[in-house]
Amino acid sequence: MYRFLLTPRWIALHIVVLLVIPAFVLLGRWQFGRFEERSANSERVTANIEAGPVPLDRLAAPDRPVRQDDRFRKVTVTGTYDPAHALVVRRRPQEGRNGFYVLTPLVTGQGTGVIVNRGWVPAGPTADAPPEVPPPPTGQVTVTGRLRPGETEESSGITNRSGLPPGQVLLIDADAIGKGLPYRLVGGYVELTAQQPESAAAPAPVPAPDVGAGGGLNLAYGIQWWLFIGIAIGGWILMIRREVAERRAADDASATPKEPEGAAN
Repeated sequence: MYRFLLTPRWIALHIVVLLVIPAFVLLGRWQFGRFEERSANSERVTANIEAGPVPLDRLAAPDRPVRQDDRFRKVTVTGTYDPAHALVVRRRPQEGRNGFYVLTPLVTGQGTGVIVNRGWVPAGPTADAPPEVPPPPTGQVTVTGRLRPGETEESSGITNRSGLPPGQVLLIDADAIGKGLPYRLVGGYVELTAQQPESAAAPAPVPAPDVGAGGGLNLAYGIQWWLFIGIAIGGWILMIRREVAERRAADDASATPKEPEGAAN
C-alpha cells in the first residue's frame, strides 16, 4: 500500500520537506537571536536615556572613545564654543525636510574639546548653499546632551566623499574633524539637549532616538518560521493520507463484483 512513497515524485517531495524543515528551524533561530539582540539594545538605550547626567570625562576622553554601551547616555560638559571651526553636516532630514546638523567644537580646557551637535537647520535654496545658522553663545557655557560615538560609513550607512563646499561634512567623525583643530577632541560627540546660559536663537533640537519595539517583529517572524515547520509536516502527512485513501478507494472499487446484465429481469 505504501510503496508509492518510493516513486520518483514522492521521493522528490520527501527531499523538499526534509530540506525545508531545517531551513525553517535556522531562520526561526536567527530571528529569535535578532529579537534578543534588539531587545537588549533597546533596554540599554532606554536605561541610558532615563539615567541622570554625568560629567563627560567619566565616559569619554581624547584617548578613550565613546563605548557603544554608553550611547545616548546624558552627560554634562563646560567650556567655550569655537565658532571659527564650526561645521554643518549635509543630508540630515528632520520632520520630512532636508537640512543640516550644526557642529560646533566646545573647548573644555587643557588642550581638549568635544564636538557638540547643536541641532538642525533647514537647507538653503540649493544643496551647496550655506544654511542660515544661529551663532553659539559666547563665553563659558554648560552643555547637557546625549553622548554619541563617532560616525563611520559602516555605522551610518552614509558614503563619505571629498569635494564638499567649505565647512560641510557628511559624517560626524571626530578623528577626521580633529585633524584640523589646535586641540584634541573626544572620540565621539554630544547631541545637545540643554544649555546654560540659553541662546536667544538656536537650531532646532535633534529628536530623541526612537527606541522601537525592541525586536518585537523579529519575535513574531521567528514564531512564524517555526509555525511553517508544523504546516510543512502536517501538509506532508495529509498528502500521504489522501493518497492512501484514494488508492484504497480505487482498490475497493476494482474488487467489487459487477452485477450481471439483465439480472433484475
